[in-house]
Amino acid sequence: MQTIYYFLYFFLVTGCAVAKQQKLVNGTLPVSQADSLPEPFATKSAMHFSNVVGWGNSEMPAAPEGFIVSRYASGLRNPRWMYVLPNGDVLVAESNTEHGLVEKAGAVIIGASKSNDMRKSANRITILRDTNKDGKPDVQEVFLSGLNQPFGMLLLKNKLYVANTDALWMFPYEKDALKITGEGKKIIDLPAGKNNRHWTRNIITNSKKDKIYIAIGSGSNVAENGLENEKDRARIWEINPDGSELKVYASGLRNPVGMDWAPGTQTLWTAVNERDELGDDLVPDYITSVKRNGFYGWPYAYFGQHIDPRIEAKDQQPELVKKTIVPDVALGSHSASLGLLFYTGKQFPSKYRNGGFIVQHGSWNRSVLAGYKVIFIPFENGKPAGKEEDFLTGFIIEPNGKKVHGRPVGLAMLQDGSLLVTDDTSDMIWRVSAE
Repeated sequence: MQTIYYFLYFFLVTGCAVAKQQKLVNGTLPVSQADSLPEPFATKSAMHFSNVVGWGNSEMPAAPEGFIVSRYASGLRNPRWMYVLPNGDVLVAESNTEHGLVEKAGAVIIGASKSNDMRKSANRITILRDTNKDGKPDVQEVFLSGLNQPFGMLLLKNKLYVANTDALWMFPYEKDALKITGEGKKIIDLPAGKNNRHWTRNIITNSKKDKIYIAIGSGSNVAENGLENEKDRARIWEINPDGSELKVYASGLRNPVGMDWAPGTQTLWTAVNERDELGDDLVPDYITSVKRNGFYGWPYAYFGQHIDPRIEAKDQQPELVKKTIVPDVALGSHSASLGLLFYTGKQFPSKYRNGGFIVQHGSWNRSVLAGYKVIFIPFENGKPAGKEEDFLTGFIIEPNGKKVHGRPVGLAMLQDGSLLVTDDTSDMIWRVSAE
């Protein structure tokens, strides 16, 4: 979810500063916080962009034995997020980072153009309908256009909410409609602006359907553009469906994207894409239960009370850092863990019931590619109950090189219990079903 401008800026401007910090930071972690995490800058911060080459006609990702992977939809433009309507229709938000001419030129120079799609954002939602119930849509039409980097979608009664990068909108929805024809209404502005590195805005509701939760990422990596430019960011908001009673549900979450409720509980969980440029193995992305009014560290600290050495002393908040909550489950560093879905279907074997699927989009900041897959973590009674395991792989072609087929982003569960996975750079959606 990074802008190419940031990559160019980092490459041309901040390289010397990072090297200087590496010399200054020595033994950053206090003894009381020593654990398995390496020290900052234990390895050099890498710039390792993948080269997305797409999928051949007979190529596809690999799932565990007993599952079938098939192509669900293609011909899309940067399919990011999905939402399944009550009638089984699938809405797909097609959006992308908006790249200016300078950013595009910089992307070519540093190699990011092969990893990140340079096309203009489609700014639309497409509807997919499977009329004959054969597991593949036979209707694919534009459902809503003229949006501004849309991402999260939510249906409450007869109102469809769409989270653009800069505002939450509400549109009238008619059952079985193939197109939104009514005029939209802006519910609430969302922080965006010039510094908008993490531009996606995911939304979900609660069991009572009387609240909306909005995930808002930071505008930068680690507030390098100034804390004043991070107002109302790196947090999850809670609002009423009409936009009233805005509350900060939790903060200090650098880039929360996927959100879901642990089955059988009232506990919100989120997948968080953590900070870059501290080395190959810092900082772990994570999934965590989200405590109301909880603080999770960004930008001052990471994974508990590990101080980020790049925050100037005058800007540090030691009292706030003391309150930092340690996330529940550490995932791979620089895996870009985005999508999160708890499996509540019945099609998959019992080991998957109520467990969490996490999509890892893959990042640029590790010397060996990380992520580019879907993983699974078993849960029992709403809590993690085992180690993560690979579920959908095969996106990486060269483990020690750069070539990849695609980059997975989001998840949705169809009414029959099969899973859909968006592959944004390859413009397609995969379906995983049990044999």
